[in-house]
Amino acid sequence: MDAVSDLGFFVLLARSGSLAACAQQLGVTPPTVSKRLAALERRLGVRLLNRSTRRMALTPEGEAYVADGTRLMEELNALEQRVAAARATPRGLLRVQATLGLGRRYVAPLVSQFMQQQPDVDVLLQLSDKPPTRDQPHYDVMVRVGPLPDARWNARRLAPNRRVLVASPLYLKQFGEPRTPAELHQHRCIVIRQDDDTFGTWHLRQAGRTETVKVRGRCSTNDGETAMAWALDGHGILLRSEWDAAAYVRSGRLQRVLPGWSFPAADIVAVYPTQQNLAAKTRAFIDFLAESLADKRPARRGEESSW
Repeated sequence: MDAVSDLGFFVLLARSGSLAACAQQLGVTPPTVSKRLAALERRLGVRLLNRSTRRMALTPEGEAYVADGTRLMEELNALEQRVAAARATPRGLLRVQATLGLGRRYVAPLVSQFMQQQPDVDVLLQLSDKPPTRDQPHYDVMVRVGPLPDARWNARRLAPNRRVLVASPLYLKQFGEPRTPAELHQHRCIVIRQDDDTFGTWHLRQAGRTETVKVRGRCSTNDGETAMAWALDGHGILLRSEWDAAAYVRSGRLQRVLPGWSFPAADIVAVYPTQQNLAAKTRAFIDFLAESLADKRPARRGEESSW
């Protein structure tokens, strides 16, 4: 940083033609300019100016310092303009992470649409159900479901999301339908184990009352799509996001179980490292996700009863 500052100072001094003129432009006294010049020459170990009371002349070393320094300053200014432009116009590589199920079904298609709208943006999409950590590779934005594991991250809610209990008509015909949370103990439940959630523990709420049920079943997995396939095949009751279950409920392949009870929300959020100076590509992508997911909500006002 001192080298860049000194270089800018000396280029200005050479263009000014005198210590006094340079001092005037910098808003300091001529002795201050003279002291800074002497300090620069000591640091470099060469004389840059031959100066008298009336005039100054560049030494060969000073001429080389100004010529190459001017070129470097122009390149630095051009670099800063390119970097600053990144805040105004979406461009460059956008690194995105998303959870597996949400990433495959929603984020990946939206990335495709986004790149069609933004031809200057390239996207690297990584799918993983591991929660974000500070020591992982850098991502510009991460699309997650549910609460943040680390409060130091910044987040924007992209879309509301409920969790619902579902089961296939085949299962309910064979084993019956639970009428209370306590009856879940008597049923086969399909359990998804992700992140650090307590394995097989479901928290149900109704009218200010909360019941916690430890469920069990013959099959469990860390993959939501696998669990959904098992539920469709009649292997048990599944707790799943409405974004995954709504289409199957509408088609009749799944039925809601205990519809009068609710679960902790699992909102879809965009997670990013900082709120300040977001690059245009990141801001544009987050805005695009929020707008697009709003159009894809599985249950809108007045439609909840339809599924």
